[in-house]
Amino acid sequence: MTAVVPIEQTKAAAQVRTERVGVLLVNLGTPDSADAKGVRIYLKEFLSDPRVIEDQGLLWKLVLNGVILRVRPARKARDYRKIWNMERNESPLKTITRAQAEKLSTAMMNRDHIVVDWAMRYGNPSIQSRIEALTAQGCERVLVVPLYPQYSAATTATVCDEVFRVLAGMRAQPTVRVTPPYYDHPDYIEALAVSIKAHVAGLPFQPELIVASFHGMPQKYVDKGDPYQRQCVATTDALRKRMGLDSSKLLLTFQSRFGFDEWLQPYTDKTMERLAKHGVRRIAIVTPGFSADCLETLEEIAQENAEIFKHNGGEQFAFIPCLNDSDAGMEVLRGLVLRELQGWL
Repeated sequence: MTAVVPIEQTKAAAQVRTERVGVLLVNLGTPDSADAKGVRIYLKEFLSDPRVIEDQGLLWKLVLNGVILRVRPARKARDYRKIWNMERNESPLKTITRAQAEKLSTAMMNRDHIVVDWAMRYGNPSIQSRIEALTAQGCERVLVVPLYPQYSAATTATVCDEVFRVLAGMRAQPTVRVTPPYYDHPDYIEALAVSIKAHVAGLPFQPELIVASFHGMPQKYVDKGDPYQRQCVATTDALRKRMGLDSSKLLLTFQSRFGFDEWLQPYTDKTMERLAKHGVRRIAIVTPGFSADCLETLEEIAQENAEIFKHNGGEQFAFIPCLNDSDAGMEVLRGLVLRELQGWL
């Protein structure tokens, strides 16, 4: 039997507002202030996460609270002040992530039922506060976008942990999706290649080689099954192919090691030292594991590693910025979001 719907009801149904969909960009995190107190609060939350430091036993807690949180905050606060956005009184990571969310929202203006927001896994704005804000605006579906091209348990997985911890306390939960890593997606590789070529073309010198530096990870995490290293290799291989460079002209390294365990190698700082001592005088570094510039790129790479390179005989060093909120970077994020929103729009 066929049901006949009166034309008045059809018109009324067409006027019903489409269900709102939230898009939540999430990056790692940042202190709220560039002083020892702000850094201490941030480090305590970050280093107390068992996804970051897997052994959260008594020994680690003694080291964390008795040594690290007493000594490290003042030193890291000095590093943050070197790159701090004084105008907004916030870290560049927060400035850039906000800009990414605002530009993505503008790019979605023809879909007024999409609400774009942003959060930090550690620090503010928290994931909980932004999920609550999205649901308060009527978002019954939320796409979570971890801003990490490569997956690791210490980044993407801990975002998921926190999202579902928040959901566990909600009676009326939104439906949630999480975007996959995009480490070898053609759009991402193309954006990286174009960005590198544009920045190199603007340099007053020609680099002898390019180094792709990724955030490091304890080797034992990979040995236990984390796919991060494999995805970093895949990113670098795809970038080499796209740019027509071999492994001697586009090197893969890992930075930011911490503690006494063996981390993924080769180490970025040791590579800078070795290259300079072996006669390399002109170099450029790109950081394809970061979607936005932060302490690890602006201070550790652009300043600390530049100093290591020059101290050991290097002459010209160039840091190539992350994609950030550039047009190319935003096209990568826009494409990722639209792909993962299929069926919801």
